[in-house]
Amino acid sequence: MAQAQERPTERQETLPGLGIGMVGYAFMGAAHSQGWRTVGRVFDLPVRPRLAAVCGRDPAAVRAAAARHGWAAAETDWRELVARDDVQLVDICTPGDSHAEIAIAALEAGKHVLCEKPLANTVAEAEAMAAAAARARARGQVAMVGFNYRRVPAMTYARRLIAEGRLGVLRHVRVTYLQDWLVDPAFPLTWRLQRAHAGSGALGDLGAHIVDLAQYLAGERLVGVSALTETFVRERPLVAGVSAGLSAPGGAERGAVTVDDAAVFTGRLASGALATFEATRVAAGRKNALRLEINGERGSLSFDLERLNELSFHDQTEPARSAGFRRILVTEQDHPYLEAWWPPGHALGYEHTFTHQARDLVHAIASGTEPAPSFADGLQVQRVLAAVEESAEKNAVYTPVTV
Repeated sequence: MAQAQERPTERQETLPGLGIGMVGYAFMGAAHSQGWRTVGRVFDLPVRPRLAAVCGRDPAAVRAAAARHGWAAAETDWRELVARDDVQLVDICTPGDSHAEIAIAALEAGKHVLCEKPLANTVAEAEAMAAAAARARARGQVAMVGFNYRRVPAMTYARRLIAEGRLGVLRHVRVTYLQDWLVDPAFPLTWRLQRAHAGSGALGDLGAHIVDLAQYLAGERLVGVSALTETFVRERPLVAGVSAGLSAPGGAERGAVTVDDAAVFTGRLASGALATFEATRVAAGRKNALRLEINGERGSLSFDLERLNELSFHDQTEPARSAGFRRILVTEQDHPYLEAWWPPGHALGYEHTFTHQARDLVHAIASGTEPAPSFADGLQVQRVLAAVEESAEKNAVYTPVTV
C-alpha cells in the first residue's frame, strides 16, 4: 500500500511552533492527541503543532497518557497548564460542566481555544464563552468548537454540492444518530448520565452533532422545534472503579439517571424546509449509526457514518430512464482533505476527522481568520438544544429557537 509522505524533518523544525495544552485525556483526549500528533506529518502547515502538555486529575494516569500519546509534560491542575509559557492553544476535552470555566480562563490568558462539543451545559454558559471569544478575537485569538463530523470528507463535499445548487431549494432534512451502549440496564451511572456533569443525555451527546451537521449542510439555521424526550432506565449502578471511554465497572449501590436516554424532534429551517431528528443511546445493534438524507427540488444526498467514505447522490434533472441514487467514493485527490492522504479508493476512518480539525484550526490561527464552527456557532446549537428541552417539557409544543 502506498504511504503518505512525511514532511522533511528539517522543514518542520524551521516552522514557528504552536504549543498545544490539552485538558482531559480519555476517549476524546486520545482522539484529539491523534489529530495533533498526525497533522504536521501529512499536511503542509504554516506553523508546527507541539504537544506541550496534557492535564488530568490522576497523576499516574495522566503521566501514562502523556507517555502513550506523545505529550512532553503532564499537569494535574488545568490552571497550571493554562499558565504555561509553552502553551499557546488550550484544547478542552473534559465533561461539559468545566468547559466554560476553562475556556474563559484560557481566552483571558491570551490563548487560542479548541473546545469539544457541546460548547457548554447551559445557554448562559455558552453565552459567556461566546462573549469571551469575541473579546479575544479583537486581540487576535481564535476559538473553535470540536464538531468533528464536519471534517468527514464526504460531509465537506456534500456541503460543497449543496452550496453549488446541485440540490436546488431544500425541502427535507432527515438525521438520526443511533447508539446502543445504554441498552443494558446494568450499565453504570457514569458522568454522561448525570445532568450536573453532562448537561443532557443523548440530546447533548449525539443531538448536538446532528443539529450542527444539519445546519452546516443546509447552510441555514433552525428557527423552531417540536420535541419529545424519554429516560427509559431511571436508576443505574454507581461506578465502582475507573471508567474508560464509554465503559465502566458498576457496584451494588444505585443512583438516579438525570438525563434523557433518547430525543426525537422536528424542526423548521429558516427557508421553510422541514427537518426531523432522532438521537438515542438505546437502539440495540446500532453502534455509531449517524445517518442523514437531504432532499431538494433538483436532487438528494444521503450519508451513513458507518460507511464514511461514501456519499449517495441523486440528480433529479437526469432522464428517468437513467436516474437514481449513485454511490460516490469520496477518496479522490481533489475531494476535501484527500490531497494529503492515500491513493484513490484507500479509505479513511473516524480518527482522520480530528487530524482535519487540527489542520483547519492551525490555518485559521496562522491567517487570523475566524474558524468554523466558532463559539458563536456553538452557542446557536446550544440554543437549539435548549428549545428542544423546553418543547419536550411542554409535551412537544412548537418552540422557537432564541436568536
